Amino acid sequence: MKKLLLVTALTISIFISKSFAQDATNTIKINPLSALFRTGSVFFEHKVSEKSSFQLGAAYTGLKLSDTKFSGFALTPEYRIYPKGNALSGLYLGPFLRYQNYTVKDDNNKGTYSSFGGGLLVGRQWVYNSGFVLDIFFGPAYNSGKVKAEDGSGKPEVSGSIDGFGLRTGIALGFGF
Repeated sequence: MKKLLLVTALTISIFISKSFAQDATNTIKINPLSALFRTGSVFFEHKVSEKSSFQLGAAYTGLKLSDTKFSGFALTPEYRIYPKGNALSGLYLGPFLRYQNYTVKDDNNKGTYSSFGGGLLVGRQWVYNSGFVLDIFFGPAYNSGKVKAEDGSGKPEVSGSIDGFGLRTGIALGFGF
């Protein structure tokens, strides 16, 4: 974990010294920190005006929490407002929605979990002349879902930030074009 933080800090410091690109209208990014949770995520962001953009995120997970394993996908549409900068580069507010659909298994039970939720992010994104994109974000989120039993004596247990209040946070790296 310390090595990952060191590499991230070095990467940030190298690219912060470069000037910003103002002509990108799209970005494509990944969140490398999501791999710590056995999740892969990719984001596509498109500039819709001088101060706003639309982003669509897609994720696939094989997450295990305690004795419960989740596998499936999530879709996250997000509208970003850049109040002081140009869209795609600057401080932003990002209201988002999220749909999740997972197969859930614990020691004795198997089922499906689907949820709908949303939240609000605060973030800062840099788009450099080289095309490199760095996006740092965090904010509250809420998900509400249902578990449907398929096998076993009952429904698998779903708790934590998968259902209810949680925190959405990350660092996304990619390129602008």
